[in-house]
Amino acid sequence: MATAPATLQSLPRIVLDARDPSFLRDPYPRLERLRETSPIFYDPELDRVFLTRYDDVSSTLRSRRFGTSILHVLSRDELGWPPPDPRQADFDRFEDNHLLSNEPPKHTRLRGLVGKAFTPRRVEGLRERVTAVVEATLDELGDRDTFDLVHDVAEPLPVILICELLGVDAEHRATLRAWSAAIVKLYELDHTAEQQRLANDAVIAFSAFVREIVARRRVEPRDDLITALVEVEDGGETLTEDELIGTCILLLNAGHEATVNGTSSAILTLMRNRAHWDTLCAAARAGNASLIKTAIEELLRFDTPLPCFERWVLEESAVGGVLLERGTKVALLYASANRDPRKFTAPDAVDLTRDPNPHVTFGLGIHFCLGAPLARLELQIALPAIARRFPELRLADAHAPLDYSGGFVIRGVARLPVRPR
Repeated sequence: MATAPATLQSLPRIVLDARDPSFLRDPYPRLERLRETSPIFYDPELDRVFLTRYDDVSSTLRSRRFGTSILHVLSRDELGWPPPDPRQADFDRFEDNHLLSNEPPKHTRLRGLVGKAFTPRRVEGLRERVTAVVEATLDELGDRDTFDLVHDVAEPLPVILICELLGVDAEHRATLRAWSAAIVKLYELDHTAEQQRLANDAVIAFSAFVREIVARRRVEPRDDLITALVEVEDGGETLTEDELIGTCILLLNAGHEATVNGTSSAILTLMRNRAHWDTLCAAARAGNASLIKTAIEELLRFDTPLPCFERWVLEESAVGGVLLERGTKVALLYASANRDPRKFTAPDAVDLTRDPNPHVTFGLGIHFCLGAPLARLELQIALPAIARRFPELRLADAHAPLDYSGGFVIRGVARLPVRPR
């Protein structure tokens, strides 16, 4: 006789407390315990069901019964929500107009249009420029005895490249970085009223900035991504101005935050595993592109830069033997899935030759990260360049506790002081 699936009411009640500094510094021991004892649990403070195991996370990502938005399926009244908060009206408008927060058919249309402009060929065409930017960034370090790998290397690289990709002048980089940092705070599992205000203000300013550039590109096109987005057409469909603005903001936010954290976390992992750093240095000197590629996939798996993404239950669904009602919010713990021993051999060990490596760092299904090729290109160029320049690189203080910025959805070290020799 078949066993009836469990329901949300029967799940373990566990408060994740994702803002706990000790959890942010090293979430993996607790995630391992949860994965083995409470693989699916409900956090009453966050009102979310959490999934920890690889198969549950990956099946949810691939299923069309789950989505990144819910209001196309249920009304605010049906969900028991209050009216829209006017304090984040501009942020909500931005969310309504980019592909990550939409489901088919709107997502299909947006992804098709953006994909025609943001092509693999355009990304690959950046290889020479990425290399030049990386080398120039490392040149600026000069003969310093110490430097902060986050502030001096990991943060500048992606914002320079995304600004160049979009066609944004260099003088605006710092401003765009600040706007991005404010906006992504609203993607955390919880946020303050002040963070809400700052995020909404940043969307207003960012939108006005992009709108002005779009107006100029309509008159004077350039060879940049904003021009391509202005001109893209597919079967008579084009991007509205709000969709174009939302796409540009999304590209900076997603492309910048993930790559900064991916770069700094990768270096930190290698600094803590000296033999692996030496292996990467040898591969960089030899130009072993194959090993560099597998190493980067492993580093992205081992310490996931975006550890948690969320989905809504669009249709009643069973996951891991638990029946979830429509309208339930589900948090997918990528960081836990990427360490699941049911999928990965010796998951808590770094294996730079691991292949295949089916990590979920960039997601799966229709919302698979559109910027994954650019993130991989940046890491494939930046990490070996750092290894060639600084083979003796060390943490400035191997015993100093590290502070993590942001939260658990976007997790990365705030500072990473290192000694190049």
